[in-house]
Amino acid sequence: MQDRLVRFHLFGQEFTFYSDASEDEVDAIIDLLRQELEGGETVSRSAVPSSKILVLGCLRMTARYVQLQREYQDFRQTEQRTLAELAEKVRVVLD
Repeated sequence: MQDRLVRFHLFGQEFTFYSDASEDEVDAIIDLLRQELEGGETVSRSAVPSSKILVLGCLRMTARYVQLQREYQDFRQTEQRTLAELAEKVRVVLD
């Protein structure tokens, strides 16, 4: 897919970037960013520059990403143990 220019507004400012992601993916990304920045603990936008708020949003998303990676690794290890146990049970039954 070819890069295309994406534009969106946040905090009364226009932001642009190039992306080769689908329209649905771009919409999901922007929605997630808005949820992170507008949800939970809110900071007075007039007291904090929008660039700092954006960095805080990125840090929150990064923390969620790292947590998901850790959970996925735990899931994979559990699945591998379960499959190994199942394979052993099948081997015992077939022997």
